[in-house]
Amino acid sequence: MTNLRAHLFKADDASSTGAKIALGRASIANFVTDEEEQDASAFVQSSSAQSANTRSDIAPDFPADSAVPGVVASPANSTPSPVATNTSTVPAPSVTTRLSLTAMLGTSPSEVRANKPGVRSYQSLKSRIHNRLVQNIDLAALTQIDQSEGLQAAIERTLHLLIAEEKLPLTEGERHNLVREVLYETLGLGPLEPLLADPNINDILVNGAESVWVDRDGCLEETEIKFKDDNHLLHVIGRIVARVGRRVDESSPIVDARLPDGSRVNAIIPPLALNGPTLSIRRFRPSPFTIDDLIDKGAVNLVMAEFLGLAVRAKLNILISGGTSAGKTTLLNTLSSFISDDERIVTIEDTAELRLQQRHVVRLESRPSNIEGQGAVSQRELVKNALRMRPDRIVVGEVRGAEALDMLQAMNTGHEGSLTTVHSNSARDALSRIETLVLLAGIDLSQRSIREQIGSAFDLIVQIKRLSDGTRRVCSISEVTGVQDGVISIQDLFEFKQEGLDSKKKVLGYHTACGLRPYKENKFRAAGIDLKPEAFMPPVISGEEGQDQSRGDL
Repeated sequence: MTNLRAHLFKADDASSTGAKIALGRASIANFVTDEEEQDASAFVQSSSAQSANTRSDIAPDFPADSAVPGVVASPANSTPSPVATNTSTVPAPSVTTRLSLTAMLGTSPSEVRANKPGVRSYQSLKSRIHNRLVQNIDLAALTQIDQSEGLQAAIERTLHLLIAEEKLPLTEGERHNLVREVLYETLGLGPLEPLLADPNINDILVNGAESVWVDRDGCLEETEIKFKDDNHLLHVIGRIVARVGRRVDESSPIVDARLPDGSRVNAIIPPLALNGPTLSIRRFRPSPFTIDDLIDKGAVNLVMAEFLGLAVRAKLNILISGGTSAGKTTLLNTLSSFISDDERIVTIEDTAELRLQQRHVVRLESRPSNIEGQGAVSQRELVKNALRMRPDRIVVGEVRGAEALDMLQAMNTGHEGSLTTVHSNSARDALSRIETLVLLAGIDLSQRSIREQIGSAFDLIVQIKRLSDGTRRVCSISEVTGVQDGVISIQDLFEFKQEGLDSKKKVLGYHTACGLRPYKENKFRAAGIDLKPEAFMPPVISGEEGQDQSRGDL
C-alpha cells in the first residue's frame, strides 16, 4: 500500500497525460491477482457453456434477427477466436445467440447481487481488462493528447477493442457498462463515480466494501454499488487523499481531505474501523446556494434573509450554530455573499470547504503532522497569523479548539464582521461551548472574564437545525445583548414555530418575528442602515396553515 500511495501521489500531482496512465498502472498492484485471472477464465468458460446449453431453448422462440431485450444476435459466419489467459485457451462460443450478463448470472439484479461467485467473476473480468489496458496502452502516444476529453476517448476506444478480443457473450449495453466501469477505475474513483455525478446526492457513506449509502434530500438510501474488496476501497481512499498531499495507513488511520470540487472527505481504516475501511463524502453543489435558494426551500423567510444580509453589511459578528449536517457551512457560504468586493477576507479552515465569490480572498488551511509527527499547523496558529495579514474580515470555518480565544480577541480588537460556526444544539449551548473551547487554550482566565469577552465579541447567533423530515430550517436568530450578573444575556429576534407533522410526516411550521427590536440597532445606523420597526413584529397568520405573512420588508 505504501508503494501504491507513492505512485498515486506522483501521478496526481503531475500535469502530463502519461502520469495519469501511470496512476492506472499503479492501481493494478491492488486490483488483480493470479487467482482472479483464473476466476475471469472460469467466467468465460461458464458463460460459453451456459450459452450452448440454452441454445435449444431460446433459438426456436427468438430468431437470430429479432430485437429481444437482453439478447443480441451475432453474425452466423463469425469465426471463433481463442481468449488468452494465464491458465488455458478457451474457445469463443459458437452459438447464434448471445445471452446477456443478467441471463448468465441471474434473472434479476437482486439475484445477480446474491450470486456472489458470479459477481466475483465479473469483478475479476473487469480487473483483467484493466490489467490488459495498462499493459497494451501506448504511453508515448497518449502524452501527445492535451485535452482530458481526448484522453478519455482514446482509452475508451482501446477498451472496446480489448473487450471485443475476449469474445464474451455480452450485449451492447453490457459492453458499454463494462467499458465505463473500467474507465472509472483508470481515470476516476471507481464505483463512486456515478454517485459523484448525481447532483441530487448530498452525502456518500461507504461502510466497508459491501455497503454504500447516500443522502438524498435528507433521507438515507442504500445503493447497489459494491467494491471488489477492502483493498479496492483502500485504493480509492488512497487516490483521494494523495491529491491533497496526505496519507492514510495503519500508523495514521484517520484522514480528512477534499475532492477537486470542494467536497469534504473523511476516511477511517482498520484497525480503528472494525467493519473495514469507512469513507464519508460531504458533497457540494457545482454552484453555491444563494439566499434566494434558501428562501425557496423554506430555510428562512424573506424578512429574516434581508435582516441577515443587512447584519453582514453592518459588520456584525455572527456565530452560526447547529448540529452535524444541519447546513452550517452552506449558510456561512450564503451569508458571505453579502460581503463587499472591496474588503480583504481571510478564511481559516481545517479542511477547505468555503467557496467565497469575492475577488480579494485569502484561503488558509491547517495541516496535520507528517509521518515523523512533525510539521503540524493548527487553526490557532493560522488565526494568529491572519491578524498580521491586514484582514477586513476573518472567517473561521468551524471553531473546535483553542483558536476560540484568539478569535474572540480578534473580534474585540477591531476585526468586525467576522463569521464562524460551532457545533451545538441551541444558541445558549453555543455560548457555553465557546466558553469551554476557550479553556482549551490553557490560559488561566476567570469565568467572568471569558463571558465578558464572549458577550462583547458576538452580536448575533443563528441557530440552524435539521428537522425530522430531513429539511433544514433556521430555528432562531438571537442577539447577544451583553453580560448581566455574570450571565450572558440573549434575546430572540426571529424563530421557527413547529406545529406538528402532516400525513406524509413532513414538518409543519412557520417563521415569525418575536416582537423585539435589535438591542444593537445603533450598529446598523452607523453603517447607514435604517431598520423598519414593523419587520420585527409577529406576522399575521392567514390562508393555509403554516404560511407566514410578513408585515413588511426591512
